[in-house]
Amino acid sequence: MNSRLLHTPDGVRDIFGDECAEKRLLGERVRQIFHSHGFRDIETPTFEYFDVFGNEIGTIPSRELYKFFDRDGNTLSLRPDFTPSIARAAVRYFLQDQDPVRLCYSGNTFVNNENLRGRMKENTQMGVELICDSSVDADAEIIAMAIESLLAAGLSDFQISLSNVQFLDSLVDEAGLMDEMEEELRTFVKNRNPFGVEKLLADLPIDERLKDLLVRLPNLFGGAEMLEDVKNLYSGSESAAALERLSMIFRIMQMYGLEKYISFDLGMASSYKYYTGIIFRGFTYGSGEPVIKGGRYDKLLGSFGKDAPSVGFVVVVEQLLSAMRRQHIPLPREEGPVLIEFSEEQREDAMRLASSMRSEGKNCALHFVPDSGKGPAQRTDENGMYSKIIRLGGCS
Repeated sequence: MNSRLLHTPDGVRDIFGDECAEKRLLGERVRQIFHSHGFRDIETPTFEYFDVFGNEIGTIPSRELYKFFDRDGNTLSLRPDFTPSIARAAVRYFLQDQDPVRLCYSGNTFVNNENLRGRMKENTQMGVELICDSSVDADAEIIAMAIESLLAAGLSDFQISLSNVQFLDSLVDEAGLMDEMEEELRTFVKNRNPFGVEKLLADLPIDERLKDLLVRLPNLFGGAEMLEDVKNLYSGSESAAALERLSMIFRIMQMYGLEKYISFDLGMASSYKYYTGIIFRGFTYGSGEPVIKGGRYDKLLGSFGKDAPSVGFVVVVEQLLSAMRRQHIPLPREEGPVLIEFSEEQREDAMRLASSMRSEGKNCALHFVPDSGKGPAQRTDENGMYSKIIRLGGCS
């Protein structure tokens, strides 16, 4: 037999037993937060036409998509990200008027990335999208929900790091950089390399205050007071408006009583190019990757035929579970079912016992074993599938 038949490909794995039960319970806790804010469930297909996730939409590079063909020759792709699918569905079904649309979802995403740092190629994400609301209150509510989701999971030590892509975009526009130089600048900022930024801009005829701010940008992170300091460094109108949006969000988070979980990182960048406003990530110790990611995307729905301002976030379930295990944060484990083994003579008794247990809300399974009366009254399950195994014939 081919030995590969028993193994999963690189980047995917089986989940079962207690881990699977914990994952389901975590999902229930997070989904309750979504529903408590008025969001309704939606399911979109696991695969879509390639163009839904193509370069023009601004998700991930095409080489990282799982692509295949249907029998009619159409190029399809497994979803690497839920947001474009939700945007497509929203344009088709929900935008007859301008009332806010609140959608939540849960499912797996697929990214054909390199196997670095143990990164998985299939991940479960749970998320929300708030559509047709351009207000700062919508931004703040989404961030509050992200915090509430982590608290509901059992975390207490985490930070939501917040930025605004309009801030860097406006600085780049005011600097008048050519496309290649702009890409280099963004790479240096993303990689936290102020020396690269300084060398890149050294001989350019740019306002010195603007140049100084760009050099500092990779290290501009901290609390709300940092935003006020940055406002004094340079006074471009669009960059100032981006900072004021962040300041207003912080003030609203104070009203929520959640401000202690908020920090700012003005050098933050995202691989998703459809973001147009705030972006944020949730970090906690025990996970090298964000456990939450989100942001505002006011132009994405226009790619599907109708503009609508939108904002949302996702919980990366595996990353969150990994962090919780490393922080020794327990999730209550549901007790496994009882297995009742019985012989020919005990069939009716076994069925009566199982019916009684189920009526009491207990889970149980029946298993016919011809010699069940010969074994002990109770035994353990080495595979962990059952909380208890009873051989009916051994009971008094």
